[in-house]
Amino acid sequence: MERPAYSPRPRGYVGSRPPTYDAEPTALPLADPDDLDDLVADTVLDGARYGACTLRAVSVRGDSARYRGEPRRDSLLTARFGTGEQALLLVAMATGARATPGAHRAAAEACHWIGRAVGRSHARLVEDIRAGRRGDLKSGLHRLTDRSLGKLRASAAEQGVDPEEYAAGLRCLLLPADPECRTRVFFGAGPGGLFRLRDGEWQDIEPQVAEIRGEPVVGFGSPPSETPEGDRLTMDLGIPTPPSPYEPAPEPPREPFRFRTSVARPGDTLLVCSGGLAEPLRGEPELGDYLAERWSRPEPPGLAAFLTDAQVRVKGYADDRTAAAVWEV
Repeated sequence: MERPAYSPRPRGYVGSRPPTYDAEPTALPLADPDDLDDLVADTVLDGARYGACTLRAVSVRGDSARYRGEPRRDSLLTARFGTGEQALLLVAMATGARATPGAHRAAAEACHWIGRAVGRSHARLVEDIRAGRRGDLKSGLHRLTDRSLGKLRASAAEQGVDPEEYAAGLRCLLLPADPECRTRVFFGAGPGGLFRLRDGEWQDIEPQVAEIRGEPVVGFGSPPSETPEGDRLTMDLGIPTPPSPYEPAPEPPREPFRFRTSVARPGDTLLVCSGGLAEPLRGEPELGDYLAERWSRPEPPGLAAFLTDAQVRVKGYADDRTAAAVWEV
């Protein structure tokens, strides 16, 4: 399919009716004069060009938060580690738990922790990406993600806050600066979206979490039927065992780890986003059609144009939006 030769005029919203809230910010979040570092800007915008790709990234406070004067729960981090063709670009985005006062702090902390972890390991990560060591990448990034989100749980304990309240979903993208390496690596945990625009059509390539269904089979989770000495093991009658007072309380269930590597083609656009954009993209086809037309031009949009496109509104979707798009040449 040929790419469209034109791009539609920018639009404020798509769908049959305009959204309920105003299109522009209304109320500022409440500020503490003794803790001004806690303030979060309404909008963050960034971009870069390295190797074979052009990056655009944005995080925008949602219509609902703008109306209520609440801080943006999404956080965005863009960073380069290393120099020349050995450099590695990281885009990290996090979304704090809904309706919790420290959600924006938890999201920022998650981005900073994963940024430190990736930065300290960037040389090894670049080597693994170039060599196509998918298994090493997956296991290593899984550990870094678990450690980063584990630090959030530790921080919650220090503050005396429920770990479920001081939590965040985390989604990351690694881009090697080497123009000869077109491998793109996505990883994280929590809701959101991973899409690829190819030949003018969106592909939803969000990695699905494998589920084990049915009863365990021998060698895959089930205990042996007898000990090495030949003693039969007691049958499990399914009666729950009361928790031991000497064991720590079980942790709340964690979001499953998601990981995907993909090889980019010239002309592709890869989009990683938080739930605030992923949900309307999946729920309102007109938004996908509009962005496909806007982002299928030969040249990537400038920062201002990308911001305009990324905040096209849809009635019924008023959450923060964070997105990073990569155009391949």
